[in-house]
Amino acid sequence: MLPDHTLQTSLQKIKQTKLSEHPPKVLILYGSLRPESYSKKAALEAGRILESFGAEVKVYDPEGLPVFDRQTYDHHKVKELHELALWSEAMVWCSPEIHGNMTSVIKNQIDWIPLSLGSVRPTQGRTLAVMQVSGGSQSFNAVNSLRVLGRWMRMFTIPNQSSIAMAWKEFNDDGTMKPSSYRDRIVDVMEELFHMTLMLRDHTEFLTHRYSENKPEES
Repeated sequence: MLPDHTLQTSLQKIKQTKLSEHPPKVLILYGSLRPESYSKKAALEAGRILESFGAEVKVYDPEGLPVFDRQTYDHHKVKELHELALWSEAMVWCSPEIHGNMTSVIKNQIDWIPLSLGSVRPTQGRTLAVMQVSGGSQSFNAVNSLRVLGRWMRMFTIPNQSSIAMAWKEFNDDGTMKPSSYRDRIVDVMEELFHMTLMLRDHTEFLTHRYSENKPEES
């Protein structure tokens, strides 16, 4: 037995979907607790760019979030993260690269976001952009690992991504980013995320329907 899909019925469902007109809701996570965190600065730069496009942006502060233990779900920082994940329609994950991978700070935040909260899946169908900063030469290890996590969390990770080499050179004293090809790439990534979110957010149920979870029981 196969799902009852045809070209005509599928196109009809797409055409019947009413498009939302509210600002896209974007949650940004960054992967460092340092006061002079460059991943935070890059994340805030991405947030400002998204806001200039008309998005509503919220940035989660990971300070005080307990280490993931599958138990402390009533902690106020865990509850805050869950509420933001449910609120969001898109996410940006930005991590430093350390020892060739993402940091424990960003992984801890993602670990605390469950695949399901009751009957709701707080990440399924959300769009995602991944970014990283490096202290040395350009690398893509962290963003590649973040992509694996995005797929596991059932998110639509956009093709474009940002990797900032020698990040300590790329920011002004006020935390804003200097004009460069690195900043141009962040603009590109946020533009793609903004557009993809507008295109996909109202079709989440249609796009994430799974036959294995909806097939009728055999009599």
